[in-house]
Amino acid sequence: MTDRIWLKSYPEGVPADIDVGQYTSLVALMEESFKKYASRSAYSFMGKEITYRQTDSLSQAFAVYLQGLGLAKGDRVAIMMPNVPQYPVAVAAILRAGLVLVNINPLYTPRELEHQLKDSGSKAIIILENFASTLEKCIAATAVKHVVLCAMGDQLGLLKGSLVNYMVRNVKKMVPAYSLPGAVRFNAAIASGSRGTLKKVTLKADDIAVLQYTGGTTGVSKGAVLLHKNLIANVLQNEVWGAPLLNQIPANEQMTEVCALPLYHIFAFTYCMMLAMRMGGKLILIANPRDMPGMLKELSKHKIHVLPAVNTLFNGMANHPDFKLVDWSHLKAATGGGTAVQSGVAKLWKEKTGLPILEGYGLSETSPTASGNPSTATEYSGSIGVPISNTWMKLLDDDGNEVGPGQSGEIAIKGPQVMAGYWQRPDETAKVMTPDGYFKTGDIGVMDERGYFKIVDRKKDMVLVSGFNVFPTELEDVVAQLEGVMECACVGVPDAKTGEAVKLVIVKKDPNLTEAQVRAYCKENLTGYKQPKVVEFRAELPKTPVGKILRRELRDK
Repeated sequence: MTDRIWLKSYPEGVPADIDVGQYTSLVALMEESFKKYASRSAYSFMGKEITYRQTDSLSQAFAVYLQGLGLAKGDRVAIMMPNVPQYPVAVAAILRAGLVLVNINPLYTPRELEHQLKDSGSKAIIILENFASTLEKCIAATAVKHVVLCAMGDQLGLLKGSLVNYMVRNVKKMVPAYSLPGAVRFNAAIASGSRGTLKKVTLKADDIAVLQYTGGTTGVSKGAVLLHKNLIANVLQNEVWGAPLLNQIPANEQMTEVCALPLYHIFAFTYCMMLAMRMGGKLILIANPRDMPGMLKELSKHKIHVLPAVNTLFNGMANHPDFKLVDWSHLKAATGGGTAVQSGVAKLWKEKTGLPILEGYGLSETSPTASGNPSTATEYSGSIGVPISNTWMKLLDDDGNEVGPGQSGEIAIKGPQVMAGYWQRPDETAKVMTPDGYFKTGDIGVMDERGYFKIVDRKKDMVLVSGFNVFPTELEDVVAQLEGVMECACVGVPDAKTGEAVKLVIVKKDPNLTEAQVRAYCKENLTGYKQPKVVEFRAELPKTPVGKILRRELRDK
């Protein structure tokens, strides 16, 4: 699309394009912040504050240790941890040593972990001891030669750290037995590295920074190759996009952002860790957001300015009795991503905080942000907003031709944040990249005359009932507004008469909700072919660790 019709929807002061070549590498960006904000808190974890200066020296020592293992520029190093302070330290160290980071979901099974370690060719892994037994079961089949073990309390000081580790290991029994001969403790690695000097590695914008594996919701997990320039671009794009709101933070307050989304997920990696680093902000690290009372208690101790979350997290928080313990009056931005934010959740959030949830959109392949609702919006829009600065989006039909406003097509994205391709998968890369450099997302969307895009669904999730397209997202959004429904998901099931039929799976908020009530509500709100043929109640829905509902699992069952 040559004319970017969405530019007229931009807030005042947000430019169509910015200079995304301000840094040669992410290391240059981080080292600038280490110096500029040395005395500020970079991370808050379990009541302990860790400064930019400390993050600088710890990561430098750890980088020296990694180089001492004989790892060379471009070698892959994996991290398998929840949100603990060792995570950002390890990220900075890996990049400063000239290595490539591989983010791994700590809840992976041995089979999933083995695939990712083998596929990436990782030679080392930094892992929380809670997950070491998983690694033990698959390490022999991989190229991993070096293991660094972290414990939950490593960075909390001797007394508190020892207490936390004792609780985690012996009281809560969260560390299954394992045997990893030759593994080195994180703090020992830091101590060893602090006695040496870092060999400076020349990094270029075109060097690989991260292999970000896609969630696998569309088949086998593939590594999106994110270059230093892709991630730098997206950090700067997010900063300028959020500026109208972030500029409202009083000059005497440090920007404070909640990091409850897992750092191995690209949304938190870029939007929490790297954006806060660039802006000299403080991240509140939440290791286990499923412990809602614990998380809300932690948040009650801070002035919070930025909260990125997924629909399930917004929903869980807003419905929790402890929600009122937190002072939400300083919050400037509530950003939704990862999956569609439902209108009922957005409505409840606005009622409770006075702020709209501003939905954005992106993928691992786009570092991740590609579009967003303007930060000046005062209401939830139900759309994914407009393409952000330096970004082009268009909609393609099945033949690859662009379709106009009001017509649905596959969303395709072009911009400096788009990946270089899939790791060692030229065939898969060719499937998703167009000759003119657009990345095809697999998401079906429509665009209105203002340039706002709305997702109507994923290509693979669409249900075809007697030739009619049913988009699960639409149906779920409608049903989620029914009193008594906590969560729901819609999938297609085989049907002799119509080819496919709609199956609706519901988690009840009100135990007295009946199938008859659900059917009557659907009849009132949905046209015939969209109404569910099967209604099922369950205690919970299968989800990825970041909170996306796994429709595939519901289908497979």
